[in-house]
Amino acid sequence: MLAAWLLVTNGTNALSDAEKLEVMNKVRGFSAFTPDNAPDGEHDLGSFKHKTDTNFWKIDCYDLQMLAHSPAPTDPNVTKRVLAIMKAEEY
Repeated sequence: MLAAWLLVTNGTNALSDAEKLEVMNKVRGFSAFTPDNAPDGEHDLGSFKHKTDTNFWKIDCYDLQMLAHSPAPTDPNVTKRVLAIMKAEEY
């Protein structure tokens, strides 16, 4: 089983529940990957507009203790993934 966490920054968390759901759905449905924004083909980050705000999402792979990057990001036995969602101004 893949261990995963969701991190939502204060700016995104301050949105109404309906707006947070819209943002989550934009992250879930993101498919605008190009060689410019995903040159390594990993599809682990994205940028999109929500109303007037630019938002980012990023997936990082950590070791199970979350002290360092995972030694083997594709191995769920040693990897915990974190999806961070934030407004661009919070980056």
